[in-house]
Amino acid sequence: MDNATRDIFMAVGTATLCTLLFKRGLRNVFVQGVRRLNTNSVRMVGHAYTLRYIPAREDIDVMEIFRDPDHPQRVAVEQIPEDQVLVMDCRGDASAASAGSILAARLQVRGCAGIVTDGGLRDSESIAALSMPVFCASPSAPPNLTRHHAVDLNVPIGCGSVAVYPNDVIVGDGDGVIVIPSEIAAEIAHEADGMDAFEKWVTRQVAGGRSIVGLYPPGEKTLQEYEQWKKNQ
Repeated sequence: MDNATRDIFMAVGTATLCTLLFKRGLRNVFVQGVRRLNTNSVRMVGHAYTLRYIPAREDIDVMEIFRDPDHPQRVAVEQIPEDQVLVMDCRGDASAASAGSILAARLQVRGCAGIVTDGGLRDSESIAALSMPVFCASPSAPPNLTRHHAVDLNVPIGCGSVAVYPNDVIVGDGDGVIVIPSEIAAEIAHEADGMDAFEKWVTRQVAGGRSIVGLYPPGEKTLQEYEQWKKNQ
């Protein structure tokens, strides 16, 4: 993802992106059940780095396993490339945390572009104060190992009922998180830039008292008017 594409995704809303993907036949791209945890209105853009959990088992998932430097959760935190988003598959189970504030702080220091989990996060007030964008299903105090066993890194996962493949483009804002296949990301960004500019013009027309009939969606006359307006700028 080049800087121009990233800048567009940082400026365009997930609602616009969902519409463009829907036009291409991609309906299931919006991660269900997650919301932005941060108290500031930070936006998120980055390629996906995935971590998959399966249900925990009591004889295996004990606190001592976190001493293992090869534990997948620990490896993810220490090896995720800069500017990528850690996306965690918790099977939609937020009854326990998938991470806490210390790991989130470490990810921020390492330049992680954000966190997305369809599970819970503990120490949520501390995480909410980070500048790194974080999206989760809900705050959840119980430790990771009570419900989750980390097994895979950078494999296809499901997060919030959406398929996420390594290197997919992840975009997050106040509405939530959207997953964009990497191979069409640049095309979607280009289309989104034009659509966003048009919708801002439409919004100004509506604010001035104009009816949406023939305006949104636009008729041929409206499109001609918009093109003339662009030439006059």
